[in-house]
Amino acid sequence: MGFFTDAYDLFSVSLIADLLGRIYYHSADGRLPGNVAGAVSGVALCGTVLGQLFFGWLGDRMGRKLIYGVTLKLMVVCSLASGLSFHNKPKCVVATLCFFRFWLGFGIGGDYPLSATIMSEYANKRTRGAFIAAVFAMQGLGNLAAGAVVLVLSASFKNTAAYDTDQLGQADYVWRIVLMLGAVPALLTYYWRMKVPETARYTALIAKNLKLAASDMAAVLDIDFVSDMDAEAVLSRTSLASSPWSSFTSMAASSSEPPCAGSSSTSSSTPSTSS
Repeated sequence: MGFFTDAYDLFSVSLIADLLGRIYYHSADGRLPGNVAGAVSGVALCGTVLGQLFFGWLGDRMGRKLIYGVTLKLMVVCSLASGLSFHNKPKCVVATLCFFRFWLGFGIGGDYPLSATIMSEYANKRTRGAFIAAVFAMQGLGNLAAGAVVLVLSASFKNTAAYDTDQLGQADYVWRIVLMLGAVPALLTYYWRMKVPETARYTALIAKNLKLAASDMAAVLDIDFVSDMDAEAVLSRTSLASSPWSSFTSMAASSSEPPCAGSSSTSSSTPSTSS
């Protein structure tokens, strides 16, 4: 659901740009000025780039679950705030909208790396590729959902009695509702994600808590991975695997040791002949 929400929030604004042009700039063709259209459509993408770098780095240090929850909260707040961009001047409305769209993109940027990472760390070898493909396929569904929502809302408000007397007022409701509905899948994703524990790879390899990682995966998959008596052995094996040069250096050190003083080589020992 994370990539579904991302696609809906990012691409729904291009579907309502003509409404903004007709309502606030009174253009005959219903289009925004070029610079305004570029700002409204592109400011979220600028935030996405920065959000990927920041939240991706933060997720490796504070945990995928915690940071993923922060990004979803930011997306919910900014989606609602984008639809509440009110002012009596068109430029102020657009400026307020761009401000919240930037921070919405910042949260979306954090969702991109964390969603894929969480899915890959929970999936096994046989199903990891299919799960990652399903995650990215949700972008297409988010695009379709955005178009369907705009069509349904436009038809609904067009068939009201108020549309005959206040077309611009009804159109103003449409674009605001479209943007604010982006908070719904983000809320659902937050609810589902917070019920799932931290990924076992992060807990075991970064947080160094193998017992908690085993219990979390046992709760999720309903199987027992590691018993308490085997936890220390697996942890030592994991640390050894994470440092492949340690085994190499130990082997090199053992091979460079001189032989014991009491041992004799076959080359130095010559059989004695009796006369």
